Amino acid sequence: MRMGSDFTPARAAAVHCPELTTRGPRPEESAALLAAWRRDLARLLADDLSGLLSGDRLDVNITEPERLTGADALRRIGPLAANSLIRCGATAETALLSFDFATAIALTDRSFGGDGRVSGHVPEALPRSAALLVEETATMIAGAITAASYGDMPPPAGGSTRGEVIVRSESAARLKPFALDAQTFFFVLEIANRQGCTWRAALAVSAERMARLLPGSGRRLRPRPARVAASPFAAPFAEVPLALHVVLAEFDLSLARLQSLSPGDTIPLAMGRQVPLFAGETLVAHGAVGTAEDRMAIRLTRIPQSASPEGLAP
Repeated sequence: MRMGSDFTPARAAAVHCPELTTRGPRPEESAALLAAWRRDLARLLADDLSGLLSGDRLDVNITEPERLTGADALRRIGPLAANSLIRCGATAETALLSFDFATAIALTDRSFGGDGRVSGHVPEALPRSAALLVEETATMIAGAITAASYGDMPPPAGGSTRGEVIVRSESAARLKPFALDAQTFFFVLEIANRQGCTWRAALAVSAERMARLLPGSGRRLRPRPARVAASPFAAPFAEVPLALHVVLAEFDLSLARLQSLSPGDTIPLAMGRQVPLFAGETLVAHGAVGTAEDRMAIRLTRIPQSASPEGLAP
């Protein structure tokens, strides 16, 4: 009896994508990452926004986020506010940043040296100066979020730590920052100075994008390429032309004699047996002066160690 059998697979073996096979952070790990990100962002904003607000010493706090649907987040912001859709983070995520009109005007007042108190008066339209101030503030906040998203990891080659404002609108819904049914993280940024003023802004990010903003949360950054030492024998340095000059003689001449020089005067030169060869101010070699094929030439006799190819490498 033949006990062996040849089996043929009914279908190809499954090949799963990394997103399915790579384990993400556990809930407690995500909470720790989020808390560290909030602390880093608060520290960065305290430094970055100081110059914008008359050099105030600032205390910044990022509240623990509320988890809302996109529709609830938009309702929390309201139908009228100074809204900016920002691009930030190591992976260029989008987020919604909002200031109410009263806060935007108070920040503008402080930036021009006023007391920056938030009043209850809300104008129907935001003044041009306040709109510009909000855009500049939003750009700084986007940059701080980007820096915080890298954590202690250096940016990859070609990476940037800058953020930007994509578009602004008084209607947050018009910016379409996330789907209405998407889970959203809703933060409050509390910015306070030592004179008792507190300004608040809302930051809303979809949960999916927030996961990619957190440093060390499983996103893969391209490694920095290894730095190779430049060689004077490789392109582009090998083809760079260098102007060399030989000093045949040096002598002293008084200022009075120099002023009395005229065409036809003769100045005797005492040429040494060894003359220096320079590239700019750098001594390259010493040599003896002679002739080669009826042309003046210099035969190299000594090359200083500091003028070796390794010493001259960029």
